[in-house]
Amino acid sequence: MAIELGASTGRHAHAARSLRRPLGYAISCFLVWGFAYGLLDVLNKHFQETLHIGKARSSWLQIAYFGAYLLMSMPAGILLQAKGYKVGILCGLAVTAAGALLFIPSAQAASFPDFVGAMFILAAGLCFLETAADTYVSVLGPAEHAPQRLNLAQSFNAVGVFFGPLVGGALFFNASVAAHLGGEQKAVQITYLVVAGLIVVFALALWRADLPEIAGASAGEAVHDRSRESLPLWSRRHFVLGVATQALYLGAQVGIGAFFLNLVTETWPGLSSQQGAFLLSLAAVGYLVGRFASTALLLRISARALLTFYGLANVILCLVVAEGIRMLSAIALVAVFFFMSTMFATIFTLGVKDLGASTKRGASIMVMAIGGGVLLPYPMGRIADLHGTPAAFLLPAVSFAMVALYGWKGAALADRAA
Repeated sequence: MAIELGASTGRHAHAARSLRRPLGYAISCFLVWGFAYGLLDVLNKHFQETLHIGKARSSWLQIAYFGAYLLMSMPAGILLQAKGYKVGILCGLAVTAAGALLFIPSAQAASFPDFVGAMFILAAGLCFLETAADTYVSVLGPAEHAPQRLNLAQSFNAVGVFFGPLVGGALFFNASVAAHLGGEQKAVQITYLVVAGLIVVFALALWRADLPEIAGASAGEAVHDRSRESLPLWSRRHFVLGVATQALYLGAQVGIGAFFLNLVTETWPGLSSQQGAFLLSLAAVGYLVGRFASTALLLRISARALLTFYGLANVILCLVVAEGIRMLSAIALVAVFFFMSTMFATIFTLGVKDLGASTKRGASIMVMAIGGGVLLPYPMGRIADLHGTPAAFLLPAVSFAMVALYGWKGAALADRAA
């Protein structure tokens, strides 16, 4: 079943109603990788403590996770182009479940390299899932509302991010749970077994669902403007700068999450790792609130203006974090999450705007930019090992400055070319 987005007004209204259920399924996918990502940053600190590894080495979890996005986004885009959205989502769920199951033997061996490998496979599945779902949400409805739809969908991603640290904090840093289960890694095994089971159930439900393919103009291109479809993808400067900005933003987001627990436990006297994990969940609440607030704000102000303001706000907050001020730096780091909330979705929709027939390919490259998550964790870990964790947050400050610049100048190139 295919729906043409360039139909008459009456037909368009009927199509919009028919897209609500597929949109619900697509948005549900955002919970999956939100929860997986929420667990990732807790695992980083958990392995530092139980496997006795340094901060720089622990960042290999983040490198594996986002390295999978870097390597697998193009194959995901090819599959999406050839087989469509439903197959892309189902393949993503299947590989994610397989990666989650691999955590069981990795935990049994208590091997950090095995955990890194399992994380890579799990993230490869999430890459296929996100490539399909991000693009699907962007095209399921009027092009002018794509930023609002994707911000709304990403709000449910934030719900998953909220529950990840809660579950990880309650299980991974609980000595009584470890003693009851008979080992420090048993909670990891049980958690990922349940995750795999739930993903399989969701995949079976989605396999039976009707997910229409969307044909024609998508994700921001007016139907009448066919002349621009012939332009090479890499000649769209707003797209190229969008990919680069997305990579820098993800590097900042991943580095912040990777060393969140280290920062708050080092600058907040008496705060335990478990309490730090719960504080990370509180930060995720700010992230969630920011997503819903951004969705509402985008009805009143432009996506570019919002992105610029949020980027500048986070530059200031990261500089406060880098000062290592008692308690205040931890509070500032929690506030950073609110202003990160809209960045991925807004950069994504601004970057793929007006790509026409190249939207799916452009979206796969934009998702590949998530691989930018590998850029900051290791250098931040090295800085943290040598000069203290607060100093490492100077790097995210630079990234957020580039995000603000893209909102102010870079994304405007699409409007000028239109």
